[in-house]
Amino acid sequence: MLQCIFLLSDSGEVMVEKQMAAHCVDRAICAWFWDYVVAHAAGDPSKVLQVVVSPTHYLFQIYRNGVTFLACTQVEMAPLMAVEFLSRVADVLTDYLGDLNEDIIKDNFVIVYQILDEMMDNGFPLTTEPNILKEMITPPNIVNKMLNVVTGKSSTLGSKLPDAAASFVPWRRTTVKDASNEVYVNIVEELDACVNREGVLVKCEAYGEVQVNCSLPGVPELTMSFANPAIINDVTFHPCVRFRPWESNQILSFVPPDGQFKLMSYRVQKLKKTPIYVKPQLTSDSGNCRVSVMVGIRNDPGKPIDSITVQFQLPPLIVSADLTANYGTVDILADKTCLWTIGQIPKDKAPALSGNLRLEEGLAQLHALPTFEVKFRIMGVALSGLQIDKLDVKNTPNAPYKGFRAQTQAGKYEVRS
Repeated sequence: MLQCIFLLSDSGEVMVEKQMAAHCVDRAICAWFWDYVVAHAAGDPSKVLQVVVSPTHYLFQIYRNGVTFLACTQVEMAPLMAVEFLSRVADVLTDYLGDLNEDIIKDNFVIVYQILDEMMDNGFPLTTEPNILKEMITPPNIVNKMLNVVTGKSSTLGSKLPDAAASFVPWRRTTVKDASNEVYVNIVEELDACVNREGVLVKCEAYGEVQVNCSLPGVPELTMSFANPAIINDVTFHPCVRFRPWESNQILSFVPPDGQFKLMSYRVQKLKKTPIYVKPQLTSDSGNCRVSVMVGIRNDPGKPIDSITVQFQLPPLIVSADLTANYGTVDILADKTCLWTIGQIPKDKAPALSGNLRLEEGLAQLHALPTFEVKFRIMGVALSGLQIDKLDVKNTPNAPYKGFRAQTQAGKYEVRS
């Protein structure tokens, strides 16, 4: 079980402390953790392992938007449970507060503390569904803040326990009112790829989520199937999904929460192609490095590819850079990152970037070659090939409206030179 949760700022300051068990954890453990971050990750919590062992405690941490969620325990427990719970806390706070950063946490300290108090009981996860939490704790808004100032009431806790807290479907409210009788399903994928310096695709896989926005009355029963479920691996589900139908027939059967939620996540491995190509070429001699980068469509997905950017870090021994592009804009950022913003690839020409890098005095050739990072977005298609075959809705008074959409964007897409 977890004994304590701390929320730390980017400077290591403790913003929120919530003791979860009778045995209190000394706040000094946060100082030990931050010393560990400085020593092992140069002060960057995002680069620290999610499980760290101190001389006195097991520590679990995740990093979101400048906020470190740190949990402590002195007993052995499943690390995945602790990390998943912290991820759930971060998701719930983002849902409540609209965003997540140091200032928002400090401005809404009372609500954050109340949410932590309801989500865990004596070190064990209790209520983690936003639908039920919002019936217990009123989300912050301008009207509530004004009433609190005028009336002096500071608590946002409800006066009674929601009925759904004791229901067999605790993720859904028992009475959903003013439902528009519609459900939308989105497939959102990130494509990770690695291309070596010879232009060979070394790795290509997609990480995806099936996101649902449900506005159905009553307690509906939904059944969804895919046209090609065999291609997906490493599947995780929302608690509403019944595992037995998926295990036997790869069918998703569930009673959905009200509103937006992530139904499942998955991975598709060993993809054979990428939608665009990036061909960098660097040649150096006599203190100069000639740069040439070509970008074009390799496999047309049938939908427009937009928001294309290519960026790379200038090597540390570069004195000056003179780079131009025949399409798009080229910027050299303060951290010596070259950002080439393309947008969409035009039909009449292939975008190209070229120019010179001036090396330090006495250095003839460039020995450390940069890695090019590629970003793009494609609306209307899932590059993994995953397709929804059918979505059936039962236990609703009228036939609902059903909408489907897909989107793919680049994740960690690297091209080595």
